Amino acid sequence: MNRTVYSPLIFELSKAGRKGYSLPASPCAEYKASQLPAHLLRSQAPSRLPEADELTVVRHYTNMSGNNFGVDTGFYPLGSCTMKYNPKINEELAALPGFTAVHPAQDAAYAQGALKLYDEVQRTLAEVAGLSRFTLNPYAGAHGELTGLMVIRTYHLQRGDTKRTKIIVPDSAHGTNPASAAVCGLKIVEVKSTPDGTVDVEDLKPLLGDDIAGMMMTNPNTLGIFERQIPEIARLVHECGGLMYYDGANLNPMLGVCRPGDMGFDVMHINLHKTFSTPHGGGGPGSGPVGVREGLEDYLPNPQVCFNEETKQYELRHNPKALGSVSPHLGNYGILVRAYAYLLTLGKDGIPMAGKLSVLNANYIKECLKDYYELPIDGLCKHEFVFDGLKAKYGGAHSDASHITTLQVAKRLLDYGFHAPTIYFPLLFHESMMIEPTETESKETLDAFIEVMKKIAQEALEQPELLQNAPHSTPVRRLDDVKAVKDAKFSF
Repeated sequence: MNRTVYSPLIFELSKAGRKGYSLPASPCAEYKASQLPAHLLRSQAPSRLPEADELTVVRHYTNMSGNNFGVDTGFYPLGSCTMKYNPKINEELAALPGFTAVHPAQDAAYAQGALKLYDEVQRTLAEVAGLSRFTLNPYAGAHGELTGLMVIRTYHLQRGDTKRTKIIVPDSAHGTNPASAAVCGLKIVEVKSTPDGTVDVEDLKPLLGDDIAGMMMTNPNTLGIFERQIPEIARLVHECGGLMYYDGANLNPMLGVCRPGDMGFDVMHINLHKTFSTPHGGGGPGSGPVGVREGLEDYLPNPQVCFNEETKQYELRHNPKALGSVSPHLGNYGILVRAYAYLLTLGKDGIPMAGKLSVLNANYIKECLKDYYELPIDGLCKHEFVFDGLKAKYGGAHSDASHITTLQVAKRLLDYGFHAPTIYFPLLFHESMMIEPTETESKETLDAFIEVMKKIAQEALEQPELLQNAPHSTPVRRLDDVKAVKDAKFSF
């Protein structure tokens, strides 16, 4: 189990008059309050600030950090979807002065190395994706999704095809798909899934028409299943004049094996923090490059990094056909450096191996646990799979016994030092539990997770109260989630 330490608030450790710092006298004259704009002045002095010595502060925040969970401290079974391991060499290279000291407003003539790296990243991603060109400007995956949809809208509008205002989204899609489409001003049309979890082509056909801008898909889909009818789906959408959009959240198992461009997709985004091992979590930093097939390059956002064959220099261009700008400069550049390091480290042999190992690891866990947890759709999965709670014989929510829920299983996992996977998504199943180990985890780590999952299933059968009251060993135990949302308390 992970060691947990209760850490009081820094305010609780405060003692009046106790200081842990000594500032030198300021060489600047005291600034008069009258010289500051009125809206920047406090109406009254802060009523309560903590006072503590340096050692107390160091111990307090060190203990607090020990209670955090991340991929550096333990197994997170939804890795390449949210928090894939980021090799430390990526951090070292991104910290080099040549990258950290470059200014976003620097003249292109004095930033040739930075622009070359940008261009090489986009070229490598284009090769991996089977597309023509990428922009690295979007700041996150959802931002990339919106940018990709804006490319599709711009494509139709610049051809005078103003009627295409609808986007088709599968019922198994990530929640950002319909959200991004709505923000882009598109109307969402839902297509149903078949019992095997893939898009129902017969349900798709009557939805197609001259008002369809395109179709968004994830392949493999949210259930970790490869959409085997993708050539037929792409043909149907293209025949009605729409474009195919690839949500790159699940690109990881496809690396070096199957390319979205070859499947028939026209536009896609990639989550660098998922597939190409850059840090993410807690709101950022992120990166959501957007790629397009040949013929759509002009619509990518400005500024665009281009190589001038005459001057042999990289330069920034503003294309009049572009959808506009989605960021003031060239995205989260430090993240691009990390992705570049990862791509070079793996190389053309390592990239497909990463995808294959992620598939192997996911199938290994699935096969070891499917006698304990409901597997609504069996068969070969890709990098992830979805259980539908505990089996009835272990008192799962589908049984008439103790009705142990997926939430209770997830809470109990915390007692054993494992972060819980994503639960209750996708919405196709009532007790969904999505597990995605990634390629970096060793067999020993996977075996340890499998044994804990089996033990929890046995506890659910023999001692259900252990799960119903879990977690037991964390600094904060079971919270009232509804009250936390409706009656949030903030302290400043």
